Amino acid sequence: MIESGKPDPQTVCTVRNLHHHYGEHTALRGVDLDIKAGRVFALLGPNGSGKTTLFRLLCTLLPIQQGQVRVGGFDSGEQPLRVREQIGIVFQSPSLDMKLTVDENIACQGALYGIHGAELQQRRDALLKQVDLVDRRSDRCQVLSGGLKRRVELAKGMLHRPRLLLLDEPSSGLDPAARLKLWAAIREMADQGMAVLLTTHLLEEADKADDIAIMSQGKLIAEGSPGELRAEMGEGVITIVADDAARAEKSLRSELGLAPQRLHHQLRLKVDSPAKMLPLIVETLGDQAQSINIGRPTLEDVFIAKTGEAFTA
Repeated sequence: MIESGKPDPQTVCTVRNLHHHYGEHTALRGVDLDIKAGRVFALLGPNGSGKTTLFRLLCTLLPIQQGQVRVGGFDSGEQPLRVREQIGIVFQSPSLDMKLTVDENIACQGALYGIHGAELQQRRDALLKQVDLVDRRSDRCQVLSGGLKRRVELAKGMLHRPRLLLLDEPSSGLDPAARLKLWAAIREMADQGMAVLLTTHLLEEADKADDIAIMSQGKLIAEGSPGELRAEMGEGVITIVADDAARAEKSLRSELGLAPQRLHHQLRLKVDSPAKMLPLIVETLGDQAQSINIGRPTLEDVFIAKTGEAFTA
């Protein structure tokens, strides 16, 4: 349940103790989230982590089995229609009518929300300018590139001015240039006060968000800004590759008192002074190590540290 007390007016969506099951399979295990206005929130996780189930619950496409979801002050389990008024959705699969023009696709979306006439024209013009599609408004969607189609989807999702915009793998299949333009549009939406939540399995995409929740096996294993999550790993990460990782780990534990994390043939150490620690590790391991690398902490390092598993899309 939502905690008692005065709610934060900047919090658009709250999720508390959310569980979901598919038969005997548990997809979500007690998830809590707070999504705030004016921020981009990324759900990061490999396939099977639970982020798609959570996305569908936020979209009201799945019933609430246990826990609570509130959007714009409305309870998703009790008032799903009111929640749908608060959200805009861009699914991973295209929802455009490819035989219609950009303008016509947006007009169809407007009809679903009772937006027409001068109000439709005003909102559509503003959105097409925002997503940089004014010069393509008369083109049929079938001739647009993947990146342009994605921006039409964004315009459709924003037409009714939702408080929360939900994006499922928004840059999937896009080339780097199209991703940059898409993210510029997403960032502008957040800057204008909208709460944006997106799912992704791309580490570099999540790194652009204001807030990140990393998911694994139906649980939130880490949450915070990209900088906060990386800071938990110290100043650097030392990665050691060894044929006999168990032997190398034993040497580091017994001789240096270190506690490396073993992942297949790799050992990983989060350290505050990697430059000082490196000579000691080299001297201790000698030819046990095939390679030793120092790097700044990444979100992948955070995932591995929390789960003991490699991040696989």
